[in-house]
Amino acid sequence: MKRLFGTDGIRGVANRFPMTAKMAMNIGIAVAKYVKQLGYGAVIIGKDTRISGDMLESALGSGITSQGVHVLAAGVIPTPGVAFLSSYFGYFDKKPIDLDEKWGMVGAGVMISASHNPWQDNGIKLFKRGGFKLSDDEEADVESMILAALNSNVEDELGSSDIGRIYPIVDAKDIYCNFLKNTFNPKSNLRQLKIVVDCSNGASSSVAPHLFCDPSISCFNPTFIFNEPDGKNINERCGSQHTEKLSQKVVELVADVGLAFDGDADRLIAVDEMGQVITGDRILAICAAYSKSKSELDNNLVVTTVMSNIGLVRALKELGINHLITGVGDREVLKKMVEYSAVMGGEDSGHMIFLKYHTTGDGLLTALRLLEVMMDTDKSLSELASIMKVYPQVLMNVEVDASRPDFMAIKQIADEIKSVEAELGSDGRILVRYSGTQPLLRVMVEGPDHDKTKECCERICDKIRAYKP
Repeated sequence: MKRLFGTDGIRGVANRFPMTAKMAMNIGIAVAKYVKQLGYGAVIIGKDTRISGDMLESALGSGITSQGVHVLAAGVIPTPGVAFLSSYFGYFDKKPIDLDEKWGMVGAGVMISASHNPWQDNGIKLFKRGGFKLSDDEEADVESMILAALNSNVEDELGSSDIGRIYPIVDAKDIYCNFLKNTFNPKSNLRQLKIVVDCSNGASSSVAPHLFCDPSISCFNPTFIFNEPDGKNINERCGSQHTEKLSQKVVELVADVGLAFDGDADRLIAVDEMGQVITGDRILAICAAYSKSKSELDNNLVVTTVMSNIGLVRALKELGINHLITGVGDREVLKKMVEYSAVMGGEDSGHMIFLKYHTTGDGLLTALRLLEVMMDTDKSLSELASIMKVYPQVLMNVEVDASRPDFMAIKQIADEIKSVEAELGSDGRILVRYSGTQPLLRVMVEGPDHDKTKECCERICDKIRAYKP
């Protein structure tokens, strides 16, 4: 039974278990042992802008190098940047800096980030060689090594004479941005797009200006907001979770589109020219419809999660696009995409995977795909988004006991859920699930109108809160 990994890595409040320096060192030891077992000799580390990132990076690096494995430090960079670098570097004769020694091969990438969570939190995400997230079995193996290291005599763990080194990748952002630029190939460039970019004071703060202001891409007139991180303002009333100020700025500047990333820039939420929010489901519908029209949607298939809006299900059906639904998390989406040879999938939260280009959710890559569609069709984002009707959706979180009881085995809760399902019929749906990263029970209800949907969601949450084990 896994005890550390959630739906997207290990996460918690910084300086509290499991996000302590001691724990990070032991995670580093385990990651190093994992890559050595596979015959590799180096690990890439990246981080977002949280103040605790330096502490965890140092501890991880200590654990990794203590096992004779080298560290390539990418600094502040988006999570998908770490995934890309994990596939970019093969043998270290492709060196980011000038060294005479033969380094070995990159076996894993580690990202220090708690994504869209507040600055007090942090997390550790793992990528294996090639840029893919670890499978369940691989996570279980690494977790067993973490727990073994945690329970062992630390002095014995660190007693080896085989010691690694830490090397900075001084051009990490350039390498990643060059990859992104090479994916951008609009077939039409009739006009310059005026864009507003919300960097969430996170990992995209330095990368997004580097990308959208590149002179080789002259089709953007960008304005950047929330791109001055101080270690504690990441995701603070900004970014993909809080688009209010982005919407205001788009309308104020008469911009064509607003782009909002989360703290580690693996998500994108957009805002149209009228300031209306365009979530991941609508972005996915836009990109899928465009790809199908260009005969570029391999297997005519899109993969989404159980959290996707009913409107997306119906839009894809009307477009004649096949649709597979999987569990929550971009890792689950990717697993199903690989299994069925799909090239496009994602989540309403803004995680989008374009498998022709990348192995993981990438907010900047998704932004380029969306901007390409706008340029090639010469249509406004609001017109493009009209392809999908959004059904009102209300999501509420209820704090729960860490024991996580089976809520459907609790009669009063199960009865209320069944009652609401009967009321909504085919015009709505309910999804109740535990968060994979926080001690919360998430209740999502979709329905024909907002007031009814909210009332139904509140009824279920009230029953959950009233339950006393």
